[in-house]
Amino acid sequence: MRSLRPDHQLTLLKGAVAFFPALAAAIDAARTEVRLETYMFHFDYSAVSVAEAVERAAARGVAVYVVVDGVGTGEVPAEWQQRWSRAGVHWRVFNPAQGWRVLLPKRWRRLHRKLCVVDRTVAFCGGINMLDDYFDPNHGTLAEPRFDFSVRVQGPLVADMLDTMQRLWSRLQVAREAGRLNVGAAVEALRTAAQAGTDLADDTMMKTGDRLEPARPRGSMATLVLRDNVRYRRAIEGTYRLAIAQAKSEILIANAYFIPGVQLQRALLRAARRGVKITLLLQGKYEYFMQFHASRAVYGPLLAAGVEIIEYEASFLHAKVAVMDSENGALATVGSSNLDPFSLLLAREANLFIRDDAFAAELRTHLMDAIARQGRRVDPGAHEQRSFRPRALAWGAYGAMRVALFLTGKRY
Repeated sequence: MRSLRPDHQLTLLKGAVAFFPALAAAIDAARTEVRLETYMFHFDYSAVSVAEAVERAAARGVAVYVVVDGVGTGEVPAEWQQRWSRAGVHWRVFNPAQGWRVLLPKRWRRLHRKLCVVDRTVAFCGGINMLDDYFDPNHGTLAEPRFDFSVRVQGPLVADMLDTMQRLWSRLQVAREAGRLNVGAAVEALRTAAQAGTDLADDTMMKTGDRLEPARPRGSMATLVLRDNVRYRRAIEGTYRLAIAQAKSEILIANAYFIPGVQLQRALLRAARRGVKITLLLQGKYEYFMQFHASRAVYGPLLAAGVEIIEYEASFLHAKVAVMDSENGALATVGSSNLDPFSLLLAREANLFIRDDAFAAELRTHLMDAIARQGRRVDPGAHEQRSFRPRALAWGAYGAMRVALFLTGKRY
């Protein structure tokens, strides 16, 4: 399997306020090709700047391909369908699901990763949707910005991101042509999908025994770790567990929907027993019933083991990031994957794992600042003594989640 690879130039971007201008600038500078994938694309407020950059790029002859998720985004609004069509933008909707069909287990497989590649030279990977920091589709205007991160990437991993995006586009073309009964076009799209890029297979991280094996250090060292339902079913969870096993003194995880499975919980508990300081920055502001309450069902054993849990209450915490130390230096991850069964078992996800002390220190500073200024520590005693109602909500939500997973045939 592949090692962490050197020669990367990485820029950490906090929030849409930093991400959208950087993304729009890269798209505006595009000369040949733009590929963009996202779960949510809302065509309003600050996210319009990205939609307009996509439109401008296609209008000047750049090949532009956009994929949005069928639940997170749904249909591209009619106005933007017309504008993008006039400009020449190519777009697809992944696994469309409307009305009662969204309840079907086969429709629960979502495109949750947030990737963009421009001219095969610069890329973006993280957790930020095309959604304004101060707006939520279900809750309206937010008093404080959403807490999330993305990374601007130059270096070898750009080709890996391009490869996985080309593969998805080709598969969507197969489905599109098959739906039209265009057998010849479907066969050609299938051939293209089979030949696109290099075979990443499961080789997103080098192992030597139970070690992440670094390559020779030049620039930032990084690797792209994917999760899908074919070749990368357990890659992100496995990489987290491996990094946790290597941590020497500190693990700092910020995750929006934190409902780890048994193996991931055991990895954290083993780290706590060997004296690693573990801090979890989790969502404290109610967003979705199941994720909010089910996460609290796993607090007990972690708190009892000495894990510190901080709930972020200023706004919605949407980040999926972590910083961990090891004998090889600090390891950070930034990406789209939550540590819950829907991300780890059902969705297409993408995380960067980065070995770079300066990058990790910058991310850690942001997290520690959020903990100090906008977090509330969960008191183990108070959690143990909480009343019947929050206990019932937690275990009811956790049970509902397990039933939902049973319907998909997955085990967690």
